[in-house]
Amino acid sequence: MIMKIMKNMQKLRLKKALFTGWVMVIAVLAACSKSGEGTVTRIRPTFERNYTFSDGNIPRNVLDSYLSRSILQAEYLNSEGFYNDGPYPYKEDDFRMLKEVGAKFIGRAIYSWDIPEAFTNPAFLATAKERVVEVHATDPEVIFQACIFEIVSTKVGQVQIPAWVFAAFDLPAESRNFDYNQMLSTEGKFIDHWRAGASVPDISQLETQLYFYYLAVAYINIGIEAIHFGQVELMAMHSDGSGVEAWDSLLSKVRDYARSNARRGTVLCDGHLGSGGLVRDGRLLFDFVSFPMRVKEIIGDPQKGELKKFHLDAIFGRTKGGITPSGWSCDHAPYIVELDNFGISDHPGTPNLNDHFVWGFDEISWFTNQPEAYRNEFLAYVDGWIERVDPNGFIQMPGSRVTSGTSGNRYRANTPSDACPIGMGQEQTIKQIWNR
Repeated sequence: MIMKIMKNMQKLRLKKALFTGWVMVIAVLAACSKSGEGTVTRIRPTFERNYTFSDGNIPRNVLDSYLSRSILQAEYLNSEGFYNDGPYPYKEDDFRMLKEVGAKFIGRAIYSWDIPEAFTNPAFLATAKERVVEVHATDPEVIFQACIFEIVSTKVGQVQIPAWVFAAFDLPAESRNFDYNQMLSTEGKFIDHWRAGASVPDISQLETQLYFYYLAVAYINIGIEAIHFGQVELMAMHSDGSGVEAWDSLLSKVRDYARSNARRGTVLCDGHLGSGGLVRDGRLLFDFVSFPMRVKEIIGDPQKGELKKFHLDAIFGRTKGGITPSGWSCDHAPYIVELDNFGISDHPGTPNLNDHFVWGFDEISWFTNQPEAYRNEFLAYVDGWIERVDPNGFIQMPGSRVTSGTSGNRYRANTPSDACPIGMGQEQTIKQIWNR
């Protein structure tokens, strides 16, 4: 009897989520069409949805198809003992959720923030590969994204450099480990930026390129088809252009390896590019741009936020154009915006239009702290706003991400159930937005 009552309660919760989601999506889309920038007719051209690509080339409509079905599912491929941001319970429900919403691009699915020793433990990548295979058994079109971030520390000295890394750079093989000091700026920039012995690497240093290549190949070998390179321009720290040249060289090597070894001969490369993109000789070095959403507080309407072009360094309308790595040209590169995480301010709950916080919180933490109805409303608003304002942009939906100053340590989009009682209820809203 008790089990029957519990099952009925779970069904009622799901029906409520479905109903609430539809009401919110319809209400928000109607509101956006009547006010402000929403009065502008949609300017994103219709594109043929397709998920077919190969041999290092991804057509524009295929890239748009993936970016428009992108969800940030941080550490989905990480496993126990290798998490960067604490426990990740109820992960099995994410497999169901991702399939339910129709996700095609799983962002930040695996990464290591200053845990290079993970790459010396076979279980780290082997377990991740098992989960990749599991998902591809139900949907082989899904792209998983890994991350290589703007941090190196003395711990890189625990990792031996394989001979194949030297070979890729036409260097004689050496029997040695990576050298932290050789990855640093000779001008002293960003040394000990994160803490003593942990710095922002200088991409123009050969040792940094060797290390990043090693990480990229390791990810490609487990089925990864996209790599996010973090704060790209921070690592291209010198004004003489050596950083841009170094990124060009490194990405060419990574793509060459992918052409022969990736699942579909392709790896998509992106980064946080506040300038709108890196361009060299008319060529865009990255396939697309990723950037924080840059939510602007609505003063006088506590906890509410909106999007505005030119608010601080918001990326809307600012991506650069050129010839893409796949060979097609564009006036503005495609991009995704995410609800970013970067910690809590010293003024939680108080607005400040001159900083990147939203009511004193980072974007995903602010979002997590909102009522469920407003979370659903906000996602629909963002999707509709971007579609009307900039045809090159897409929202990367929040699926799982670490938070600060919230009741838990991780936001989860899942419909709450016994399988994921900490779900926050955006699953059906995401599905409805994508299917409208």
